[in-house]
Amino acid sequence: MRYISTRGQAPALTFEQAMLTGLARDGGLYVPESWPQMSPDEIAALAGLSYEDVAFRVMKPFIGDTFTDTEFRAIIERAYAGFHHDARVPLVQLGANDFLLELHHGPTLAFKDVAMQLIGQMFEAALTRKNERVTIVGATSGDTGSAAIEAFRGLDSVDVFIMYPHGRVSDVQRRQMTTPDDANIHALAVDGDFDDCQARLKDMFNDFDFRDGVKLAGVNSINWARVLAQVVYYFTAAVSLGAPMRKVSFTVPTGNFGDVFAGYVAKRMGLPIDRLVIATNQNDILHRTLASGDHSKSGVTPSISPSMDIQVSSNFERLLFDLYDREGAAVAQLMDDLKERGGFTLSQGALERLRAEFDSGRCSEEETAETIRFAQEHYGQVLCPHSAVALKVAREQRGDPATPMVILATAHAAKFPDAVEAACGIRPALPPHMADLFERKERFTRVANDLSAIEDIIRKEARA
Repeated sequence: MRYISTRGQAPALTFEQAMLTGLARDGGLYVPESWPQMSPDEIAALAGLSYEDVAFRVMKPFIGDTFTDTEFRAIIERAYAGFHHDARVPLVQLGANDFLLELHHGPTLAFKDVAMQLIGQMFEAALTRKNERVTIVGATSGDTGSAAIEAFRGLDSVDVFIMYPHGRVSDVQRRQMTTPDDANIHALAVDGDFDDCQARLKDMFNDFDFRDGVKLAGVNSINWARVLAQVVYYFTAAVSLGAPMRKVSFTVPTGNFGDVFAGYVAKRMGLPIDRLVIATNQNDILHRTLASGDHSKSGVTPSISPSMDIQVSSNFERLLFDLYDREGAAVAQLMDDLKERGGFTLSQGALERLRAEFDSGRCSEEETAETIRFAQEHYGQVLCPHSAVALKVAREQRGDPATPMVILATAHAAKFPDAVEAACGIRPALPPHMADLFERKERFTRVANDLSAIEDIIRKEARA
């Protein structure tokens, strides 16, 4: 399996190279040259297997010879050993044919753990074998950062720098990033929003002297391995609900498009997904794109679902690559227009293809709070604001009642206690392993939204 850039001007890489590289040197994102296929019989054979066994079968075609089967199985086992549910990502039934997929049973209580714990083990195995070190820099709107820190803290082969928007994440999210005291962990509070953090990350990857000097690697969802790990739970959920004999739909709360793109990958592999529903909060660039074909930034408005406060959805570029027949030059032009002009308009053909695969909906702040209250009263479920956004949109977009609808519950409600308590009167408690989070000492560096200032800090602290 080889990996190519969405912009068509970077050399093809192996899985290991793509994983350790992150962003392609032409500014594009890596995708497989082709989509591996799973037959109906192969999908049916996943029924009854452990999450780890399904993960091995689904991801193995993408890995190539980066790891032996024995190595890869051991990596997967280590990755999910710290999850607090035997099913890893259990389904909870809400109604006759509506289900929550709980993705928050990992160590930091968010769906990012599903991918990040695996990436941490893959990085460590690959780098130890090569006797190399790298500097990992990430940008987060709240959950990616804490998941990355938990996955890489204390490892010998990496230094980790996580940029988060100062004052724009929840207290729990911030403390998960600022309280680890491992020497290889560094939290950077950037004066700006998430899009600023993400832009500075891309700037670093495009500053080749800096990139090569600190041996820069990325674990944001620009990293293909992140998306790949998320593909697995679409298979486990769908097979539990009758796939491949019947289709299943999914509603995904998303800002950066990575989680719902993983569903698209699963569908391309042969999983019988009926509809993929994109759920956005008030920062609704993805919903507006489906509605009109206009993909234009309109500024980021802070919300009670901060992990979705995004206007530059990086992984949408991966979908554009398919929508435009894998023409790298066309994608590069669209990305230039987004950067220089603040947006672009999809061609009619691309828009039709987009609508053939996806539906979408928007959830306001008031509707998010109302849905948190509704879920508690009607289902006995205390949802985080992001999961509530998905539930509201799923109820609106519900199609054939005979088709199961799976709503991705992406974070534990305790990560957003103020918003949840204001909505339904219940203040969700942190689980025992995090009960002392607010007693731990914080350690972070506040920095201006300035590339040189951020790079100077990383150069000073990195040991690569």
